[in-house]
Amino acid sequence: MHRYLSHQHNSPKQQGGATLIGMAIVSAALIFIAIIAMKMVPAYIEYFSVRTVIHALNKEPLSTMSKKEIMDSFNKRARTSYVDVVKGQDLTIEKNSAGDTVVSVQYQVLKPLVANVSVLLDFAASSDGK
Repeated sequence: MHRYLSHQHNSPKQQGGATLIGMAIVSAALIFIAIIAMKMVPAYIEYFSVRTVIHALNKEPLSTMSKKEIMDSFNKRARTSYVDVVKGQDLTIEKNSAGDTVVSVQYQVLKPLVANVSVLLDFAASSDGK
């Protein structure tokens, strides 16, 4: 004796799925996210280069160097790392509580997205890792 399984057939009104309008909305959202990512990723890559250059300054005797020498050293390293957003004169050079020279920088990058919509990114890097 064979048993036949009854298959339930859903009517078209009960079936669900993606509609053309739903797919268009999802596609538009994904495209918008991709545009934001394409605009922001280069700024973050350059920030990591700035941070690397500032941390590399720790290999030099900063406490015996003048501010101009520190700025010139930063500029040389920045040129080889293709850093354009920050120059030596943008650096803040101070002594910390232990008497060590600390080099830091804070800067902003404004990236236009579409029409009159932009993204403002704030970055900060310091030779003491803070």
